[in-house]
Amino acid sequence: MNTWNQVYDPFGSPWLSTLAASLPVIALLGMIASGKVKAHIAAVLSLVLAFCVAVFLFGMPADLATRASGYGIALGLFPIGWIILNVIFLYRLTVEKGWFATLQQSVAGITTDRRLQLLLVAFAFGAFFEGAGGFGTPVAVTGAILIGLGFSPLAASGLSLIANTAPVAYGALGAPIAGLASVTGYDPYILGAMIGRQLPFFSVLVPFWLICVFAGFRGMLQIWPAILVCGGSFALAQFGISNYVNPWIVDIGAALVSMGALVLFLRFWRPAVIWTSPALRGNDPSIGYVTTVDGPKAAAATRTATSSEILLAWVPWIILSVIVAIWGTKFFKDIVDPIFIWNYPVPGLHNVIMKVPPVVATAHPEPAVFKFAYMSYTGTGVLFAAILSGLLMRFSPWRLVTAYIETIWVLRYSLITISAMLALGVLTRYAGVDATLGLAFAGTGILYPFFGTLLGWLGVALTGSDTASNVLFGGLQKITSEQLGLSGILMASANSSGGVMGKMIDAQSIVVASTATGYFGQESKILRFVFWHSIVLACLVGGLVMLQAYVYPFNAMVIHP
Repeated sequence: MNTWNQVYDPFGSPWLSTLAASLPVIALLGMIASGKVKAHIAAVLSLVLAFCVAVFLFGMPADLATRASGYGIALGLFPIGWIILNVIFLYRLTVEKGWFATLQQSVAGITTDRRLQLLLVAFAFGAFFEGAGGFGTPVAVTGAILIGLGFSPLAASGLSLIANTAPVAYGALGAPIAGLASVTGYDPYILGAMIGRQLPFFSVLVPFWLICVFAGFRGMLQIWPAILVCGGSFALAQFGISNYVNPWIVDIGAALVSMGALVLFLRFWRPAVIWTSPALRGNDPSIGYVTTVDGPKAAAATRTATSSEILLAWVPWIILSVIVAIWGTKFFKDIVDPIFIWNYPVPGLHNVIMKVPPVVATAHPEPAVFKFAYMSYTGTGVLFAAILSGLLMRFSPWRLVTAYIETIWVLRYSLITISAMLALGVLTRYAGVDATLGLAFAGTGILYPFFGTLLGWLGVALTGSDTASNVLFGGLQKITSEQLGLSGILMASANSSGGVMGKMIDAQSIVVASTATGYFGQESKILRFVFWHSIVLACLVGGLVMLQAYVYPFNAMVIHP
């Protein structure tokens, strides 16, 4: 079979080649930010542009580009779209039965302060789902809960995205670290420990940042003790588990510690001023926006719920948490995957494309195997949780079927968007377009620790996944850092730590957020809201890595658990 070697500088000019490589990303973000092009149309048009760039500018054979795009569409539906579809299905069932309104009462029973609700739901609860499922699950769940609690659509969408940053590097039971280890050859325990010496600083900072964005600086100062308890307990647990236990359960353990510490703290402390506004401080264009998530049969609580009703209202989400946690374990996957998995090497694409130096040390073929692990997908676990919860809520089997069809119809444009986004990311990866952008960052010399961190940010912004970014750029980080006399472990870890800040602006996550909150069609507002937060936080991570590289180099010597 003939192979095709990736070309990283088709014009013989790094500047021109980098500009060409960036065209699909610029077009995608530009169309979304303009607000004049629907997200699903922008995604499809950007995919077409990426196809043209890959074929006509980077010399990729058209049949390979077509197969890579189809492969990406499949990856968009499974596992990403599969998760979103089933999470929203569960949410709509709880809304229709009125249990979600009761859950709102229970959260308000812990605290009526909107800022504290954000800490509990968006940061701590979201971190648990990031650790257990990842791949869009936390934004889908927390966005839906926040919109149900009465937060404005932009607040629910944007703040869920900002909150889902510091836990991302350990998401889906450490999948990003496993991916990073696979392409660098480094011990995943050492990588996890190094990341655990970077992200805890931001686990403390992000909750303060989150509340400041929502309520302003003065509103943040009014509850600083609670923020410190929430973020500080998470950071300490994150550091301890990552450095002395393992990198697989960091998020789940830290999230449970954070939630427990905050709930316990709120039994003895209350803010002097209760913040009841569900809108963003200042201008919030989403006030009064009628969301589409709940559907016409949404029920509302008309009286104070009893303790037994509150307990029942939490049962679907407890079932979801337990099942997702089990579904993400290696033990469970080892049982079901040998039976319920279909490995499909994509014909004409698998091992046909060669990744070549300087992106890798030696040339090697790029695999393209669609692993249809339909039983161990997180989305499948969510579907089981939704069905169990639906039967518990006494929905008839027929109503469950019709409600599922209704959910598919509600999410039709979102599923198209997510599929097109993944197709774009996969196509640019196989075309070598992403590597061209990476090489531009790699040529920054002494500033490489800073720009290498931003490379991870760019990778997640492009692919929507810290795992994908690590697989894409992990080898490049190792090679470049060793050439510059830097710690390869430090820079490989920085790729993942910097990448977490790109999670809030990748188009896939924005669509997940808009879908979960019923704010679909308003992705441009969400992108404009989170964009500068993403850049500033990524630069702060880059500054920390610069300090680790040149001022405190002993931080590169991590402890093996």
